[in-house]
Amino acid sequence: MTKIENDLLYSRDDEWVRVDGEEVTIGISDYAQDSLSDIVYLELPDAGEQFEEGDTFGVVESVKAAADLYMPVSGEIVAVNEALMDEPEAINDDPYGKAWMVRVRISDTSQLEGLMDAEAYRAYCEQRG
Repeated sequence: MTKIENDLLYSRDDEWVRVDGEEVTIGISDYAQDSLSDIVYLELPDAGEQFEEGDTFGVVESVKAAADLYMPVSGEIVAVNEALMDEPEAINDDPYGKAWMVRVRISDTSQLEGLMDAEAYRAYCEQRG
């Protein structure tokens, strides 16, 4: 059963967003890590880089496939989880905890309204099978 945390928002590209004022923490969902299987490589941006909503901000690779990471909101990267670069398999173990990927200072908080809550994301995942 896919684990979906109730206090997060989710994108249609399977990124999760934890809101903390004008900053958000972003990672990939349990559904995404499960679909990818054993993750072996991760590429993330540098702090200070700017992204628009929908931009590719990194790549995650598993033994099965590679997948782009899409920015769910526009903003500036303020922190990158450097530990994850050395231990990408942590994404499989703890996608909502120690496997966060980036922290972003949001430039347009209204973009959060376009994300799904846990209930909507659960239905979205079930619909995909």
